[in-house]
Amino acid sequence: MKNAGTLQVTTPSDREIVMTRVFDAPRRLVFDAHTKCDLLKRWLFGPDGWSLAVCEVDLRPGGRYRYVWRHAHKKEMGMGGVIREVVPPERLVATEKFDEAWYPGASVNTMALVEQGGKTTLTQTMLYESREARDVALKSGMEQGMAMGYDRLDDIFALLAAPGEK
Repeated sequence: MKNAGTLQVTTPSDREIVMTRVFDAPRRLVFDAHTKCDLLKRWLFGPDGWSLAVCEVDLRPGGRYRYVWRHAHKKEMGMGGVIREVVPPERLVATEKFDEAWYPGASVNTMALVEQGGKTTLTQTMLYESREARDVALKSGMEQGMAMGYDRLDDIFALLAAPGEK
């Protein structure tokens, strides 16, 4: 990973995981990359061989979202939730539950974006129903998967910033 170590992960309480990452991109673009399927499909797919085959986002309070990842040699993995709050381009709150839950219950994820000097700090807070659920999520490899995705996102932002790109 070219940007290894740039994703910071903390556990401020027994039910929370907080991931923080700085992107060399404006806040609006970072928000769009987390809410628009054409961009999500370019970076949110985990290890090589996987793809985000289904992406549906109804970006409004009470709206639902759904993701399904596919791999040629493994079964698919799906998840979704309900969007609770949308404040473009600074905040997004949604629930998250996997189809085949590998941790008990659901989580509530809050993404906050702060832009300063053309760079955007993303803070993703995941609140789980229990310490057990949080600990299972921590051991799942999600940190490495998110770091991979965010490195891809850096590449996308660089392409979008290049002259002649949109």
